[in-house]
Amino acid sequence: MADPVSWKVVERGWAVAASDGNEVGKVDQVLGDPEADIFDGLAVGTGTVLTRPTYVPSESVGAIEEGTVHLTIDADEYGQLEPYEEPPPPG
Repeated sequence: MADPVSWKVVERGWAVAASDGNEVGKVDQVLGDPEADIFDGLAVGTGTVLTRPTYVPSESVGAIEEGTVHLTIDADEYGQLEPYEEPPPPG
């Protein structure tokens, strides 16, 4: 396994792997406030245009290494997660 990295360096397109080793998707968006160092989670997409990304809460994110985010849940548990909902604009 490569050296761990901070959530702040995760980029769109990185692989997302479930705890059972199955790749469940790619990072679509990193959710959080880097200035306050608050990591909320990830929006994970499948690469298919017509499907909405899945919201993965930060509690389900384990080790992060260059190019891959490892989850603490398996592929079946990942399948039970809710779709990511874009927050409404402020105002």
